[in-house]
Amino acid sequence: MVWDLDPSNVGTGLPLEGVRVLDFSRVLAGPLCAMVAGDLGADVIKVEGPDGDPVRSLAPPVFGEDATYYLAVNRHRRNVVADLRREADVAVVLGLVREADAVVENFLPNQVRALGIERLREANPQCVWVSVTPATSGGPVAAQPSFDLLAQARSGLMGVTGRPDGEPTKVGAPLADVVTGLYATIGLLTGLYARARGHGARHFEAPLLESTMSALINQAQGYLSTGVNPRRLGNDHPSIAPYGPVTTADGYLLLAVGTDAQYARLVEVLGDASLASHDEWTTNVARVADLANLRGALDQVFIRHGTDHWLDVLGASGVPHGPILDVAGAFAQPQVRDGDFVGTMSTPHGETRAMRTPLLIDGVRPALRRGPRRLGEDTAQFWR
Repeated sequence: MVWDLDPSNVGTGLPLEGVRVLDFSRVLAGPLCAMVAGDLGADVIKVEGPDGDPVRSLAPPVFGEDATYYLAVNRHRRNVVADLRREADVAVVLGLVREADAVVENFLPNQVRALGIERLREANPQCVWVSVTPATSGGPVAAQPSFDLLAQARSGLMGVTGRPDGEPTKVGAPLADVVTGLYATIGLLTGLYARARGHGARHFEAPLLESTMSALINQAQGYLSTGVNPRRLGNDHPSIAPYGPVTTADGYLLLAVGTDAQYARLVEVLGDASLASHDEWTTNVARVADLANLRGALDQVFIRHGTDHWLDVLGASGVPHGPILDVAGAFAQPQVRDGDFVGTMSTPHGETRAMRTPLLIDGVRPALRRGPRRLGEDTAQFWR
């Protein structure tokens, strides 16, 4: 078998042009990893089972016959169907593995055993292998199926998200899957670099649980260093104040005042005598300790006018601030609306708008060369 590059991946000038990636993964974290490689020029083939990637049916919303969930992370790849329980299909897949530079998969341990995945790895020892797993292999929950929500719950992320007097809350986007997918991408790219330097191929594992825990950053380090268990603070920050929303006459405005100098500038710009009289708030340590009173004083100032007024007042002040937008508002803001972050992507059901990669290469954002494919649309190219 000869793995010829897809024409859409030839002459792109992208850094991963010529790299061949085989994607066995499903749902989100693994497909995101493979998509990032495709965005950067890699030639990606996605192998789905006869029933397809389950994320195709995670709807609503839908676009045509596919869930938009699937469209979000499956561009820039060809699509073939293979049943790894059939020897004839395995023989073709082995041929693809032998020519692959990297493989991305998220098989559970029982699936690895049942489907004989190790023989695929043994077919190409020089291939960079990236496994997205529920948790670090060998641990008590490593063999249990997991999803973004379960990872958010078990990782402690939900433990620091939500109001102090309310229930723990998940992040409103699949953060666990995204963080894990990006760690998987780091592994893939590191493996390709190491192989190019002559260090041999490596097996990288991106565990969903530990990757999500890594997103705790300061919250985790605070606990590990002091033993103090972080608590839910709503939109407030455990170490910085004011660093959250204030109430305006018609909604909210976000302040992200990270330094004492920025706070002094905020007080100066607001020009409120009562706020300026609180000399005890000149240091961040004091502001954090007295956050409730600080929030109350700020709300008394900001409630006098609407959000747009305060955006104008603070616009050139140098005080970090911003509006709190919904998804539609985020895409409508001039920074995004008038830029090239959103493009047009082909799908089996027609064209749709889609986010391009956030990365720029020498000032240029890579184009959307090809959108997701129908299930098995490219199988015939390889089953000859």
